[in-house]
Amino acid sequence: MPHSLTPRDQGNLPVLSAPPLIRLDAYVAEDGSTVVNGHLLEMGGMRPANEAILDAIAMFARTLGAPVAATVIDRPAQQVARLRVFPDGSSRTIAEEEDLPPGRERTAAEEEAFPPLARVERIIQHAQREELHAAFVLASALREHLTLRRGAEDELSLEARAIEAYIAYLRGEYMISTVLALTVARIRCRTDLNRAAPEVARATAAWQRLWDEGQVATRGQELLRMWERLSAEGLLHEPSHHAMAEAVRTRLERGSRYVEGPAPAPAAAALAAAPEPAAPEDRPLKPTRRGLRRFTRRPGRSGG
Repeated sequence: MPHSLTPRDQGNLPVLSAPPLIRLDAYVAEDGSTVVNGHLLEMGGMRPANEAILDAIAMFARTLGAPVAATVIDRPAQQVARLRVFPDGSSRTIAEEEDLPPGRERTAAEEEAFPPLARVERIIQHAQREELHAAFVLASALREHLTLRRGAEDELSLEARAIEAYIAYLRGEYMISTVLALTVARIRCRTDLNRAAPEVARATAAWQRLWDEGQVATRGQELLRMWERLSAEGLLHEPSHHAMAEAVRTRLERGSRYVEGPAPAPAAAALAAAPEPAAPEDRPLKPTRRGLRRFTRRPGRSGG
């Protein structure tokens, strides 16, 4: 499906011809940063994240003159909240079985209204302005929602995770970057080995910055197995990949705590062995519960 690199309109509202009850999305990061439809909200003082989210979604409902569906990934609470928000500002949480039926048509309609590539462009703009916290939170939100909607192995989900890993590297969060990049590499090694080498290289570049000996050894052993498999399959075509594989082997043999390595290439074109959850953000979320009080609001409570 083709995507535009810009939102559908300046307000990032659903197109009027879109099917009813297009699901909006929101995300609360571990530090309380809040994202709605790919935009980082300005919280203003001590405003609670749930109130900011409900106000923003109620604005959509008033604009459309109809109830709006929303999915909120709430990382501090380790929950996914599924909502109906009404034009009067009221809201109720619903059980998963009450939510909009899943399927390719629904996913396509939602992404037509809010193109993922428009969100990638916004992440890039923040990164180019060195607003790395904003870029990282937006990348995390994008990856979380794409993974929830499409699955971790989907191409867009993988690209979002790779971008998130790259921004974590730019922030100096090398452990997070390593874990995210390793997850991408692990999935590539299982699903598309011919495309795995660049992802293993990016994970190696972040791993080379680690200092914790336990993490160096654990992550390094996995990287070495990946490099050895790629070599056995004749898939190491770049001299730099041979050099990185050898650097991993040498560091593990010597027990060295730090190896200087090249900076990773951009994670995706947008920025120019059984699987197992690895990233902290991949901790299983609790199923939606009815009556989740943080996102339930009576009429007239909207601050918008």
